[in-house]
Amino acid sequence: MLSWNEILVLVQKAKAGDRAAYGELVARFEPAVYGVALARLRNPAEAQELTQEVFIHAMTKLEQLRDEHCFAGWLRQIAVRMALNRLTRRGPVHGTDPEVLQNTVAVDRSPLDDLVRAEQRAELHRGLEGLKALDRATLVAFYLHGQSLKQMSREFETPVGTIKRRLHVARNRLRKQLERGSTPNASRQELAYA
Repeated sequence: MLSWNEILVLVQKAKAGDRAAYGELVARFEPAVYGVALARLRNPAEAQELTQEVFIHAMTKLEQLRDEHCFAGWLRQIAVRMALNRLTRRGPVHGTDPEVLQNTVAVDRSPLDDLVRAEQRAELHRGLEGLKALDRATLVAFYLHGQSLKQMSREFETPVGTIKRRLHVARNRLRKQLERGSTPNASRQELAYA
């Protein structure tokens, strides 16, 4: 598993046009993007197709990513948006047979992977607890509850632009909080997928 620093270097190389670096990012994040797609579309074949489309789209838009630290969340938002667009185009959602979901391949994780992920999650939540209430509420609403910027704008009774700024500031404060806790390998993608 790549550390967040290694992922950050890959994102920077990919933005500079390094296709091999982008390929490594695809390999690292494909299971997560597929999981988002499957959760939204409820169809393994469509989820696989959408996963490929997400990475193609992300590759063409990578230069628009302003903060490389936000790659995981940015990629997740692309996956969610493209899945919702696909659902809107196809009309009403139809259920799938339980047998289809039972036959879906799960990502293999070892007990050690689970332990590391649990430690990272605990570390992340400790970092969140060290933030001011508004910063914590902003990050939790966006990353953990999956609210859109528009939903957050209504909930916080604040313009979308202000919500974007709050997210940016809160992410930076959380990063500093995690670094102060001498835990540099608490990964930002954990926030996006917690």
